[in-house]
Amino acid sequence: MAASRMTLDKAGIGGRYRVEDMQLPTAVEKRLEALGMTHGALIEVLNGKGKGTVIVRVRGTRFALGRALSSGISVSAEAGSGALASVEGAVR
Repeated sequence: MAASRMTLDKAGIGGRYRVEDMQLPTAVEKRLEALGMTHGALIEVLNGKGKGTVIVRVRGTRFALGRALSSGISVSAEAGSGALASVEGAVR
């Protein structure tokens, strides 16, 4: 089964995802990369509230991303994480 690709703002809470691509201003991308959010990094979505922030864990560190940033980060669901079932129709 092919991995489902989406932006991080659409990811389900509790799901695990892999970073595929970032379409953000260069300075922001470089800062996120310095914090460990690199291509291929695993992300766990800890919380997300409506149009607010998305709280994620990347390489053991938790941080919050606003929707404007999270909508520019493409991710794919990790197999067996339960994320695929929670993505479509998720209500936060």
